Amino acid sequence: MGHGPHGADGPRDGTGTLRVSGGADGVPLLIAASWRARSRGLLGRDGLTGAILLTPASGVHTFRMRFAIDVAYLDRRLTVLAVHTLRPGRLGRPRLRARHVLEAEAGAMERWGLRPGARVAVLSGPSPAHPPSLG
Repeated sequence: MGHGPHGADGPRDGTGTLRVSGGADGVPLLIAASWRARSRGLLGRDGLTGAILLTPASGVHTFRMRFAIDVAYLDRRLTVLAVHTLRPGRLGRPRLRARHVLEAEAGAMERWGLRPGARVAVLSGPSPAHPPSLG
């Protein structure tokens, strides 16, 4: 149904576009596939335009973060298992079947129609309309 976050040689850091089945299309996406990129995530940032995909990942934390985030746990087929909002200084409980974690500013996922059971697609390359950026 969609493309996964992994290139031919496995996961790679980069940019892409997120599509939500029955919801948003063309959401700017940053892909954090390396250990370094995943561990940095949104730490020390003031905001996010679009979303960031942490892969592989099954849990997150918001220690040292400056803003609340929405967190979606995705299985290996990019189906949403759960969506939660975390305030700064919180530890998100790892999900047993989660293989990827999607993060966005609090409230964004509801606007995008991202809810448990929804499927997402990750398209490689920058979104032509909205280049991803961390604010």
